Amino acid sequence: MGSAVNKVLRRRPPGSFWAISILLLIWNGLGVFAYLTQITATEERLAEIYSAGELALVQSQPFWVLSAFAIAVFGGVLGALSLLMRKSWSRAIFAISLIAAAVQHFWFFVLSDGPSQMSMAQLIMPIIIVPVCIFAVWYAGNGIRRGWLR
Repeated sequence: MGSAVNKVLRRRPPGSFWAISILLLIWNGLGVFAYLTQITATEERLAEIYSAGELALVQSQPFWVLSAFAIAVFGGVLGALSLLMRKSWSRAIFAISLIAAAVQHFWFFVLSDGPSQMSMAQLIMPIIIVPVCIFAVWYAGNGIRRGWLR
């Protein structure tokens, strides 16, 4: 049995694993950039970035929504880095990131008037975030099943 475990631990992931892991790191890195921009920008800079309706929405976010945003994006970066290090705990980190993103999006889509403040083109990004998070959890789980992660 010991040799079977060693064989699994020596499995090398395909090139697509590295490409997908790097894309997930870039994606989540952009999320960190968006978060840091939102929390550090001056009122004048935010007014340049957002329309009046969007700015009102950003400014009305409760602290718990902003906290969920931070957990989602920083968790996503940590999950992607752990995926690149081939650690099986990347799946748990991606799951935490997914839960945080779902909390954030629940506020945006259900508890606020977020969708009414944006055009359909602007809604594309918020709509694809949770599916990307779901994919990351699935992909890390797939890596565990295939023996790419330890």
